[in-house]
Amino acid sequence: MKITFPLMGNMYIALRAVFEELGGEVIIPPKCNKRTLELGTLYSPELICIPFKITLGNYLESIEKGADTLFMWGGSDPCRIGYYNMIQEEILSNLGYDIEMICGEPFKNLKEIKSFLKKLSRATNTSNYFKILPAFIKGIKLMCEIDEFDDLVIKTRPREMVKGEVDKLYAKFEEEVNGAKGYRETLNIIRRKKEELKNILIDKNKEVIKIGIVGEIYTVLEPYINLDIIKKLGNMGVEVHRSVTSSEFIKEQIDFIPFISSNKEDVHRAAEAYLNTEIGGHARHTIGNTVLYSEKGFHGVIHLLPFTCMPEIVAQSILPTIEKEKNIPILKLILDEMTGEAGYSTRIEAFVDLLERKKHVLDENH
Repeated sequence: MKITFPLMGNMYIALRAVFEELGGEVIIPPKCNKRTLELGTLYSPELICIPFKITLGNYLESIEKGADTLFMWGGSDPCRIGYYNMIQEEILSNLGYDIEMICGEPFKNLKEIKSFLKKLSRATNTSNYFKILPAFIKGIKLMCEIDEFDDLVIKTRPREMVKGEVDKLYAKFEEEVNGAKGYRETLNIIRRKKEELKNILIDKNKEVIKIGIVGEIYTVLEPYINLDIIKKLGNMGVEVHRSVTSSEFIKEQIDFIPFISSNKEDVHRAAEAYLNTEIGGHARHTIGNTVLYSEKGFHGVIHLLPFTCMPEIVAQSILPTIEKEKNIPILKLILDEMTGEAGYSTRIEAFVDLLERKKHVLDENH
């Protein structure tokens, strides 16, 4: 079996390590690019959301490299991600590809975790649960380590004394981690790069604009689809906070286990006055985190959503009320295959200018 999975930010690093720990042969798709999107769009339903199109493109490029087993994270609420695996499997079958699709459903209890471990067993031809469970735990640990590293990158980039140092270190990190094998080697690289990052000279007294990023998880985490907004804002001197990360997503799935905690209850409580029920995707998180960002003194919020994403369209209709009541500027960016980088960058720059002017006025009044 040669297994692959779609890219979503740095989540692939942890997934690859898990499958390698279990003796699986892993094929990582090429970094998302124009061809990935064009391939996926060519064979996708016209009005399906862009994450579907790019993940299908990931599969097609991995199959070209020899992959025969496809792993996909599923969904169980009113969001189309719950149907991705079925539709994509049918599309690939109609194209003549003989592949096996393995879908990991979200966890709600220990029985579903056991079911997921069985799927890992099938994907790697390993029936030894004394190997599977530790590999699963290592994968979660790696996700947490990667997200901690990324958060440090986000805080350091707008404060670096020598422009470009963080980007240079991050490029080296990607190069090294992509050549790593297994859990231990991957973990060592992450920790070493974290220490190198801490040695970069920063202006600790620099006052920076703080922007929270909310929206559908794929558009927040995958730099190709959001045109590398995290890096772009950081190089403009803005500190960014991602409302959703891979590790927090997993923690929210398994926080019924003792000693595992997530921010889910805090987010739901913050959203309650505006949206007090689950409608799918990350809509409730979008609302709740926007409220939390306003309470934590963030200067603005950027809402990222794929074109035709129903949960985020509902959230989008609520955000103007929060913007007015909480006095926090919100920029909405809808993403699809037609999104142009020039216009997109202009809107981001204008939004940052607006926040800087507003901050300047508030500072003068105080």
